[in-house]
Amino acid sequence: MKERLIKGGLSIIALTSLGSLFLIAFFIFKEGIPIILRVGPDKFFFSTNWRPFEKEFGILSMIVGSLSVTCGTLILSVPLGVGCAIFLAFFAPTLMRQLLKPVLELLFAIPSVVYGFMGVVILIPLIQTYFGGPGYSILACSIVLTIMILPVIVSLSLDAIQAVPRSYLEGALALGATKWQAIWRVILPAARSGINAGVILAMAGTIGETMAVIMVAGNSVKMPHSILDAVRPLTANIALEMGYATGEHQEALFATGVVLFIVIMILNVIARFVAKSGVSK
Repeated sequence: MKERLIKGGLSIIALTSLGSLFLIAFFIFKEGIPIILRVGPDKFFFSTNWRPFEKEFGILSMIVGSLSVTCGTLILSVPLGVGCAIFLAFFAPTLMRQLLKPVLELLFAIPSVVYGFMGVVILIPLIQTYFGGPGYSILACSIVLTIMILPVIVSLSLDAIQAVPRSYLEGALALGATKWQAIWRVILPAARSGINAGVILAMAGTIGETMAVIMVAGNSVKMPHSILDAVRPLTANIALEMGYATGEHQEALFATGVVLFIVIMILNVIARFVAKSGVSK
């Protein structure tokens, strides 16, 4: 009887979580899909005209802004994150590894508004001084988000590398490979699925980040032409305008949420598939 009660309670908790997710998805899609159909998918997804008071709801510039920030973040964060994981796994002294890993994981708990504030106070003036322009840009946003998601990539990459059997490294060294050759040619390919899953999850977090993005991206509803241009990602658009939006304007913001919801769900599914494929191999 006790086992059945525990099983029933856990089943209710699991179904409650799934039900909450279903209700959120249903509400977002119910509010957002009608405006996409009324405006037309071509005008909604492929137009740069975002003028809610004129009934124009084109989000192409914001999609490009989100993709630009995400790509910039990945270009900066992946080499840094994987390199840091390799250092901690193979080159760092034991004491340093024991100190740095908890510190890196602690960075993930810092509120995003703190990162945004530091970006405004420190990073924006540096970009203005050395690169010109307003400072609020794709570059600033990418650097801030890189610092934010670095703990995720480092932690998951380190776990994937440490999951590779020690015999792989020893076998490569016994065959005459240097330590770096063994890491590059043997360990990293064996840990590739776990590293890729971590990168994809970090990408999903980057796309969904809001507060830090609002503070340093510049929030300009224009198509960017360089990394020094200001952008307004999809999340920033929702956060900035939802407070006063009504009618079709509000529905268009929900439609923007639909786009984000689908993209993040796809990335999470891909990450799980990549991780499982690595385990099966």
